[in-house]
Amino acid sequence: MRFAHPWFLLLLLALPLLAWLRGRRGGQPAFLYSSVGLVKGISGVTRSPARAILARLRWVALALLIVGLARPQQGAGESPVRASGVDIVVALDLSGSMISEDFLVGGNRVNRLVVAKDVLREFIRKRSNDRIGLVAFARHPYVVAPPTLDHDFVLEHVQHLKIGTIEDGTAIGAGLMAALNRLRDGPARSKIVILMTDGQNNAGKVPPLTAAEAAEALGVKTYTIGVGTRGKAPVPYQDAFGNKRYREVDVDIDEDTLQQIARRTGGEYFRADSTDTLRQIYARIDQLERTEATLKKYRYYAELFPWVVLPGWVLLMLEIILSNTVWRRLP
Repeated sequence: MRFAHPWFLLLLLALPLLAWLRGRRGGQPAFLYSSVGLVKGISGVTRSPARAILARLRWVALALLIVGLARPQQGAGESPVRASGVDIVVALDLSGSMISEDFLVGGNRVNRLVVAKDVLREFIRKRSNDRIGLVAFARHPYVVAPPTLDHDFVLEHVQHLKIGTIEDGTAIGAGLMAALNRLRDGPARSKIVILMTDGQNNAGKVPPLTAAEAAEALGVKTYTIGVGTRGKAPVPYQDAFGNKRYREVDVDIDEDTLQQIARRTGGEYFRADSTDTLRQIYARIDQLERTEATLKKYRYYAELFPWVVLPGWVLLMLEIILSNTVWRRLP
C-alpha cells in the first residue's frame, strides 16, 4: 500500500481547524425576533440532530476526496524475473587518443569512442537482468554510474560521455581499481569487469598488474579489450582555415599488460580492430557470462482512488440533497 502523491494528505490536518472555526461562528438563525419573550413558551423544544449529521457527512466527504487526491495504490502482485546473478562494470578509456577515426559505421569513418558507446549500448540492452555500472578513465577515473538494474539511467550517461571531460592520460590501473571498488560489496555470485583501452598506462598511482592482483583476490574476472586498428590510425585535426584534416599516428596498445590482467583474473583478452570485431567480442562475453536465478519483484500497482473518491462524492451529494429536501432549513 502506498500513496503516489502523499503530500496531499497534509490537507487532512486543516479539516479539524476548519470545523472548529465553523463551530465557533455558529449557524445562521432561521428566524429573528424582536424580543425573547415571544418564544418563551417553546424554549423547551429539543434541537434537531439534522445539522450535526449534515456537518459530519460534509467533513467525511472532504476527507475521502483529499485521500483520493493522494492516489492510494496497492501492489497488484509479484512478477517473477529471471536474473543472471552477474554484476558488471565497464571501464572505458576516455583519453584523447580515442578520437582516432579508424572504425567504419555504415561506410562512414567514426572515432573509437563513438563505436565503443554504440556497441556498449547494445550489450546493456541485452543484459536486462544484470546490474551494470560504468567507470570512465583518462588521467583519473570517475564513476559514471554504479552497478544498477536501472539500465535507462546507465544508457543516458553512456550517451553523455565525451573526450576531454577528464584530464588527458591513460590510467589503466586506476580505472580498474575504481571498477573493483564498485563491485567489492555487491551481492552477485559472479562479478566481472570489461576494460576497454586504446593505449598504455601512463598515469595514475596504481600499476595495472597491481590492480589485477586485487581483482584476483576479490574473485572479479576481467575481460580486457584493446581498441584500435593495427599499424597507424588517422587522427583528425583542423587546419588554419577550419577544415578537417587527418594525420597518421602509430597505434600503441599495451597488449602484453592487457593479456596478463585477463589471464591473472580468469578472463580473456580481445583485440578490436574493427566495428564488427568489437561487436563479436561483446557477443562472446555475453555468451560466457550466464548464470540464471529467479527473483521476485513488485512491479504493478492497482489504483485505489476510485474506491475512495466515489464514496466521498456520494456523501457530498447526499449532504447537499438532504440539506435541500427533508432537512431543509427555513431562510
